[in-house]
Amino acid sequence: MSRVVIKNVRLSYANIWEPKQMQGDTSGKMRYSASLLISKDDTKTVKAINKAIEEAKIEGKAKLANKNGVIPKNIKLPLRDGDEDRPDDDAYAGCYFLNANASADHPPKIVDRRVEPVLDRSEVYSGCYANVSVTFFAFNTQGNVGIGCGLGNIQKVRDGDHLTGERSADEDFEDLGGDDDDDFLS
Repeated sequence: MSRVVIKNVRLSYANIWEPKQMQGDTSGKMRYSASLLISKDDTKTVKAINKAIEEAKIEGKAKLANKNGVIPKNIKLPLRDGDEDRPDDDAYAGCYFLNANASADHPPKIVDRRVEPVLDRSEVYSGCYANVSVTFFAFNTQGNVGIGCGLGNIQKVRDGDHLTGERSADEDFEDLGGDDDDDFLS
Protein backbone atom coordinates (compact mmCIF):
# COMPACT_ATOMS: atom_id res chain seq x y z
CA MET A 1 0.00 0.00 0.00
CA SER A 2 1.16 3.47 -0.84
CA ARG A 3 0.85 5.91 2.06
CA VAL A 4 0.66 9.71 1.77
CA VAL A 5 0.09 12.44 4.35
CA ILE A 6 -2.05 15.04 2.62
CA LYS A 7 -1.58 18.43 4.24
CA ASN A 8 -4.09 21.21 4.76
CA VAL A 9 -7.12 19.52 3.19
CA ARG A 10 -10.67 20.49 4.01
CA LEU A 11 -12.84 17.78 5.53
CA SER A 12 -16.28 17.20 4.04
CA TYR A 13 -18.82 14.57 5.04
CA ALA A 14 -16.57 13.88 8.03
CA ASN A 15 -17.92 10.67 9.54
CA ILE A 16 -14.85 10.23 11.73
CA TRP A 17 -16.14 9.76 15.27
CA GLU A 18 -18.53 6.80 14.95
CA PRO A 19 -18.60 4.15 12.20
CA LYS A 20 -21.69 4.09 10.01
CA GLN A 21 -22.98 1.92 7.23
CA MET A 22 -22.02 3.42 3.88
CA GLN A 23 -24.84 4.52 1.60
CA GLY A 24 -25.64 1.78 -0.90
CA ASP A 25 -23.60 -0.84 0.99
CA THR A 26 -25.81 -3.83 1.70
CA SER A 27 -23.09 -5.84 3.46
CA GLY A 28 -23.79 -4.24 6.82
CA LYS A 29 -20.14 -3.24 7.26
CA MET A 30 -19.61 -0.17 9.39
CA ARG A 31 -16.98 2.37 8.30
CA TYR A 32 -15.43 5.69 9.17
CA SER A 33 -15.21 8.06 6.21
CA ALA A 34 -14.40 11.55 5.00
CA SER A 35 -14.21 13.37 1.73
CA LEU A 36 -10.91 15.27 1.48
CA LEU A 37 -11.02 18.49 -0.54
CA ILE A 38 -7.71 19.43 -2.17
CA SER A 39 -7.27 22.77 -3.90
CA LYS A 40 -6.44 22.42 -7.59
CA ASP A 41 -3.74 25.03 -6.96
CA ASP A 42 -1.91 22.57 -4.69
CA THR A 43 -0.07 20.88 -7.55
CA LYS A 44 2.58 19.40 -5.24
CA THR A 45 -0.04 17.43 -3.30
CA VAL A 46 -1.91 16.37 -6.43
CA LYS A 47 1.36 15.11 -7.93
CA ALA A 48 2.14 13.11 -4.74
CA ILE A 49 -1.34 11.58 -4.76
CA ASN A 50 -1.08 10.61 -8.43
CA LYS A 51 2.34 9.06 -7.78
CA ALA A 52 0.93 7.01 -4.89
CA ILE A 53 -2.00 5.88 -7.06
CA GLU A 54 0.45 4.71 -9.75
CA GLU A 55 2.46 2.83 -7.09
CA ALA A 56 -0.75 1.16 -5.87
CA LYS A 57 -1.50 0.07 -9.44
CA ILE A 58 1.92 -1.58 -9.68
CA GLU A 59 1.64 -3.18 -6.22
CA GLY A 60 -1.86 -4.45 -6.99
CA LYS A 61 -1.35 -5.49 -10.60
CA ALA A 62 -2.46 -9.07 -9.85
CA LYS A 63 -5.85 -7.75 -8.70
CA LEU A 64 -6.25 -5.16 -11.45
CA ALA A 65 -4.96 -6.89 -14.57
CA ASN A 66 -7.21 -8.53 -17.12
CA LYS A 67 -6.64 -12.01 -18.55
CA ASN A 68 -3.84 -10.63 -20.75
CA GLY A 69 -1.97 -9.22 -17.75
CA VAL A 70 -2.79 -5.62 -18.67
CA ILE A 71 -4.33 -3.07 -16.29
CA PRO A 72 -7.36 -1.59 -18.10
CA LYS A 73 -7.41 2.19 -18.52
CA ASN A 74 -10.97 2.47 -17.22
CA ILE A 75 -10.45 1.27 -13.63
CA LYS A 76 -11.95 3.36 -10.84
CA LEU A 77 -9.56 5.93 -9.42
CA PRO A 78 -9.99 7.75 -6.10
CA LEU A 79 -8.88 11.28 -7.11
CA ARG A 80 -11.86 13.06 -8.63
CA ASP A 81 -12.59 16.53 -9.97
CA GLY A 82 -15.04 18.47 -7.79
CA ASP A 83 -16.00 20.83 -10.62
CA GLU A 84 -17.07 17.87 -12.77
CA ASP A 85 -18.41 15.39 -10.21
CA ARG A 86 -20.06 17.84 -7.78
CA PRO A 87 -20.94 20.92 -9.89
CA ASP A 88 -23.79 21.95 -7.55
CA ASP A 89 -21.68 21.92 -4.37
CA ASP A 90 -19.76 25.18 -3.86
CA ALA A 91 -17.40 23.53 -1.34
CA TYR A 92 -16.05 21.30 -4.14
CA ALA A 93 -15.49 24.14 -6.65
CA GLY A 94 -11.84 24.50 -7.62
CA CYS A 95 -10.96 21.28 -5.81
CA TYR A 96 -10.07 17.69 -6.40
CA PHE A 97 -11.38 15.26 -3.80
CA LEU A 98 -10.80 11.80 -2.38
CA ASN A 99 -13.33 9.71 -0.49
CA ALA A 100 -11.35 7.88 2.19
CA ASN A 101 -12.70 5.06 4.36
CA ALA A 102 -11.58 3.00 7.34
CA SER A 103 -13.16 -0.14 8.74
CA ALA A 104 -14.91 -0.02 12.10
CA ASP A 105 -12.04 -1.88 13.75
CA HIS A 106 -9.47 0.71 12.56
CA PRO A 107 -10.77 4.12 13.65
CA PRO A 108 -8.71 7.17 12.72
CA LYS A 109 -6.73 8.72 15.55
CA ILE A 110 -7.72 12.38 15.70
CA VAL A 111 -5.19 14.82 17.11
CA ASP A 112 -4.62 18.57 17.41
CA ARG A 113 -1.69 20.66 16.19
CA ARG A 114 0.45 19.39 19.11
CA VAL A 115 -0.42 15.74 18.29
CA GLU A 116 -2.55 15.51 21.43
CA PRO A 117 -5.81 13.53 21.16
CA VAL A 118 -8.87 15.66 20.39
CA LEU A 119 -11.49 14.83 23.02
CA ASP A 120 -14.16 17.37 22.08
CA ARG A 121 -15.83 15.98 18.97
CA SER A 122 -17.10 19.41 17.95
CA GLU A 123 -13.48 20.51 17.33
CA VAL A 124 -13.04 18.41 14.16
CA TYR A 125 -15.92 18.72 11.72
CA SER A 126 -16.91 19.03 8.06
CA GLY A 127 -15.36 22.32 7.00
CA CYS A 128 -12.22 22.38 9.16
CA TYR A 129 -8.75 21.90 7.69
CA ALA A 130 -6.56 18.94 8.54
CA ASN A 131 -3.53 16.86 7.68
CA VAL A 132 -4.74 13.35 6.84
CA SER A 133 -2.79 10.16 6.28
CA VAL A 134 -4.21 7.93 3.56
CA THR A 135 -3.22 4.70 1.88
CA PHE A 136 -3.94 3.68 -1.69
CA PHE A 137 -4.62 0.06 -2.55
CA ALA A 138 -5.91 -2.06 -5.42
CA PHE A 139 -9.31 -3.73 -5.22
CA ASN A 140 -11.26 -6.16 -7.35
CA THR A 141 -14.60 -6.93 -5.73
CA GLN A 142 -17.76 -8.13 -7.44
CA GLY A 143 -16.77 -6.67 -10.80
CA ASN A 144 -15.56 -3.36 -9.35
CA VAL A 145 -11.89 -2.85 -10.15
CA GLY A 146 -9.76 0.08 -9.14
CA ILE A 147 -7.70 1.89 -6.54
CA GLY A 148 -9.24 2.63 -3.16
CA CYS A 149 -8.31 5.20 -0.54
CA GLY A 150 -7.95 4.15 3.09
CA LEU A 151 -8.48 6.71 5.83
CA GLY A 152 -5.65 6.90 8.35
CA ASN A 153 -5.07 9.47 11.07
CA ILE A 154 -6.30 13.06 11.18
CA GLN A 155 -4.54 16.13 12.57
CA LYS A 156 -6.66 19.27 12.83
CA VAL A 157 -4.78 22.25 11.38
CA ARG A 158 -7.29 25.09 11.60
CA ASP A 159 -10.96 26.00 11.67
CA GLY A 160 -13.04 26.66 8.58
CA ASP A 161 -16.66 27.46 7.83
CA HIS A 162 -18.94 24.55 8.72
CA LEU A 163 -20.08 22.78 5.56
CA THR A 164 -23.23 21.58 7.29
CA GLY A 165 -24.57 25.11 7.67
CA GLU A 166 -24.06 24.72 11.40
CA ARG A 167 -23.13 27.85 13.30
CA SER A 168 -21.48 28.24 16.66
CA ALA A 169 -23.31 29.93 19.51
CA ASP A 170 -20.71 32.73 19.32
CA GLU A 171 -21.79 33.42 15.74
CA ASP A 172 -25.49 33.58 16.66
CA PHE A 173 -25.40 35.44 19.97
CA GLU A 174 -23.65 38.31 21.67
CA ASP A 175 -22.39 38.31 25.24
CA LEU A 176 -25.18 39.84 27.29
CA GLY A 177 -22.97 40.31 30.34
CA GLY A 178 -24.51 40.96 33.72
CA ASP A 179 -25.76 38.51 36.29
CA ASP A 180 -27.56 35.31 35.52
CA ASP A 181 -30.32 36.45 37.88
CA ASP A 182 -31.23 39.49 35.78
CA ASP A 183 -34.85 39.62 34.66
CA PHE A 184 -35.49 38.79 31.05
CA LEU A 185 -33.98 41.48 28.86
CA SER A 186 -36.10 43.08 26.22
